Amino acid sequence: MGSAVAVVTDSSSYLPPGLADRHTITVVPLQLAVGGDVRDEDATTAAETARALRERHPVTTSRPSPERFAAAYASAAEAGASAVVSVHLSASMSGTVEAARLAAAESPVPVHVVDSGTIGMGLGFVVLSAASRALDGGTPTDVVAAAERRAALTRSLFYVDNLEHLRRGGRLGAAANLLDSALLVKPLLDVSAGRVRPLEKVRTTSRALARLADLAVAEAASRPVDLGVQHLDASDRAEALAADLRKRVPNATDIHVGEVGPVIGAHVGPGMLGVVVAPLP
Repeated sequence: MGSAVAVVTDSSSYLPPGLADRHTITVVPLQLAVGGDVRDEDATTAAETARALRERHPVTTSRPSPERFAAAYASAAEAGASAVVSVHLSASMSGTVEAARLAAAESPVPVHVVDSGTIGMGLGFVVLSAASRALDGGTPTDVVAAAERRAALTRSLFYVDNLEHLRRGGRLGAAANLLDSALLVKPLLDVSAGRVRPLEKVRTTSRALARLADLAVAEAASRPVDLGVQHLDASDRAEALAADLRKRVPNATDIHVGEVGPVIGAHVGPGMLGVVVAPLP
């Protein structure tokens, strides 16, 4: 028999292969539309998204419907769960949390919806903390607290080749003031209070990537941490950054390297490189 508390998340958590199944996590897919063709995020690839963006095809994203969450919650109840903790990407960036809350109101078991305030593998680490606590027999309150503690500790830093994709998707937030100088600088960004914000402006790509590594090392400090290196169509950069971090962050318990999925890829564009620093609670 599984945990009495089921954990649900959305596909923007980009959990490494096998981890969702191993931790009994249900993943509800966001949706992507490429040139009017709407599909679940897990029915397309990041490479296809990168190609569509380079060819300037319209690419848009949307939250899961409340009905998709309702089905996930009902399935958890049928499998024996007495409660659900549903952990999702920042409500400031997506309507996913709102859809989950609408579905929660009709669920046959209590559903606790958690706004992680982050995205990508940052969300993934938060979900894994919640799932581990659930598998250890934690109450819904314990599982929510585990998610919120990890979310408060986790920091997501990233570099983009071009701010245009974030601008089109309305995700620039406070970083919008960089647009006037976007051709002259390579921006470093982070996610703070659920929104994208400018961090530093660097003149060249090579300096920006070196600075990204320095910031991640400083953030990790001497704490035990999980690290995530994410990219879109920039695997060589990602592997080089991961190799550098393995040398410079000796207390990293694990370093996950992977490509972001189509939904986040649509907003950051090809060439994005990011680091998630997730200290262990």
